[in-house]
Amino acid sequence: MTVMVFALLLLGAVPIALVLAMTAMWYIYASGNTVLFASYPQQLFSAIESYGLLAIPLFMLAGELMNEGGLTRRLIALARIFVGGFRGGLAYINLVANMMMAAIIGSAASQIAIMSRAMVPAMEREGYDKSYSAAITAAGGLLSPIIPPSMLFVLFGVIAQVPIAEMFIAGLLPGLLLGLAFFIVIAVVGLLQQYPRGQWPSRQQALSDFAWGLPALSIPVIIIGGILLGIATPTESAALASFAALFIGRFVYRDLDLGRLPQVLRRTAVNAGLVIMLIAAAGVFGWVVVYEQLPQMAAAWIAALTTDPFIFLLLLIGVLLLVGMVIDGIAALILVVPIVLPIAQNQFDISAYQFGVVVCLTLVMGLLTPPVGAGLFVASSMTGAPPLKIFRALLPFLLATLITLVMLAWQPWLTEGLINR
Repeated sequence: MTVMVFALLLLGAVPIALVLAMTAMWYIYASGNTVLFASYPQQLFSAIESYGLLAIPLFMLAGELMNEGGLTRRLIALARIFVGGFRGGLAYINLVANMMMAAIIGSAASQIAIMSRAMVPAMEREGYDKSYSAAITAAGGLLSPIIPPSMLFVLFGVIAQVPIAEMFIAGLLPGLLLGLAFFIVIAVVGLLQQYPRGQWPSRQQALSDFAWGLPALSIPVIIIGGILLGIATPTESAALASFAALFIGRFVYRDLDLGRLPQVLRRTAVNAGLVIMLIAAAGVFGWVVVYEQLPQMAAAWIAALTTDPFIFLLLLIGVLLLVGMVIDGIAALILVVPIVLPIAQNQFDISAYQFGVVVCLTLVMGLLTPPVGAGLFVASSMTGAPPLKIFRALLPFLLATLITLVMLAWQPWLTEGLINR
């Protein structure tokens, strides 16, 4: 009956946080163990009682300040220096700029929204199809869950109780591998569609863009460098990045209007509040899942299917692709990890880092696939391109992502190699 209540609420378009909280309440009522209602508020609070979760609003704030302060525009100009002259140059610029922004924002939906406004109109003016332009921008959102910092990695680190800094390091090689796969897709599509050759900026313009781009580039350097060198925790790096974005936008580029800070802070607070509410509700739901011993039952079922870690991860990728199509990535992560991670570690000896990278990237693919496909609708609303046309243009990028996922499942060193050094 509890499963039926969960399904009815989910299909009834009830917000996922309320679905999780109400399902947990129904379970307590239906089980007759009403004394558990006394523990309900405590479980809600304990789910968000983690220092690492502070990184989420701080990374959101850094992204908002960068967009308001003109840092995003300078990063795009910086990317033009390195890839702007290739055939389909603006497509490469879009991808490189997305990789830079992925190292700052950490949220796929936010990245798609920001980069759609910045890149798609420019690509249209140079003769690119609007749907293809929106598809590249949306595909760039797939880089945000694995190129650090990543909100999903922060959540996974909290749920799995692994160091968030090491999760960030685990995402470096996979992020570069996925970026390379996308470069190959753009090159092939550019040749087939005969997109125009880009223009390299003049020497003087390149020097100017490089000089103006360096302050903006310091943000990902602060975040990743601080973590890799052990100078700051991910949360402290997020705070430093937010301060640096505010300082650079206001005093270096002079594009940041302090009068707009209340709106920036309000957007950040609302978005972060939604995420934190979801985490709290999912914490209660996870408590019910563990109480019902679902992880043990799932372990027995999966162990009957295979004993090969690679096959297990392939099965997991297939299941999570379906889950990600109908449930938000953050909610799905909170639901899946407590059940499946113990199975991966105990039954198949899979490290938490390999598991985390594979799960986070797979779930974010659901952001770009129907029937829900929130990322598709974000890109569509920002560009005016129909969601289904964007999805068709996205198919080569989704295929490249699947191939990358298979490689990550097959070769554990791609996620663990830098950690073990």
